[in-house]
Amino acid sequence: MATKYSEATAAEMRAAMIDSQLRTNDVIDPAIVAAMARVAREAHVPAALAGVAYMDRPVSLGEGRVLNAPLVTGRMLVAAAARPGMRLLIVGAATGYAAALFAALGAEVHALEEAPGLIAAGRAATAAMAVNWIEGPLAAGAPDAAPFDCIVIDGAIEALPDALVAQLAEGGRLVAARREGAVTRLVQGVKAGGTIALRSFADMDVAPLPGFAAPAGFRF
Repeated sequence: MATKYSEATAAEMRAAMIDSQLRTNDVIDPAIVAAMARVAREAHVPAALAGVAYMDRPVSLGEGRVLNAPLVTGRMLVAAAARPGMRLLIVGAATGYAAALFAALGAEVHALEEAPGLIAAGRAATAAMAVNWIEGPLAAGAPDAAPFDCIVIDGAIEALPDALVAQLAEGGRLVAARREGAVTRLVQGVKAGGTIALRSFADMDVAPLPGFAAPAGFRF
């Protein structure tokens, strides 16, 4: 996804994003801040929307999907505690912005997406990075590449599929957003004894992902 903005202008916009949105909201880890200062967010949105790529709001990507606001991604990066060599699955990778950031942090990134147009854009945007793209239903995960040290569901869900829990290594971490009525909360948890209990750590406006609706009567 091309952009009309010069490299210098984009760098200024990234710096403003970091100072006004991230550092003021607990995204202060030096490695994460450095990664978000390097990765070109505008490369992951339609060219016509490059001018709003760094605003504190989601950006429409087409196909019924959006790129979450920078702060949502930043808080998820912090919660994931990414480290070099970590095997990480991003569910709902869309155009690859989060995948690019985790790759910049040294993680072994597997990016799962089901929308062909988004995958094509994501592959192009992350062509210079070590990102393994996987096409398939989001709720099914990527069993052939499992187990993972961390799974990041890059969107809001109502129910967590057992298939994703099974693909997380014992002691592995899961980060997502959980819809609770009209409220969406970022959640995280560590797998222990084959199960995972998710706890919320921030209320955020996070776009829902398809395929994660809760069955009737379901409760987290």
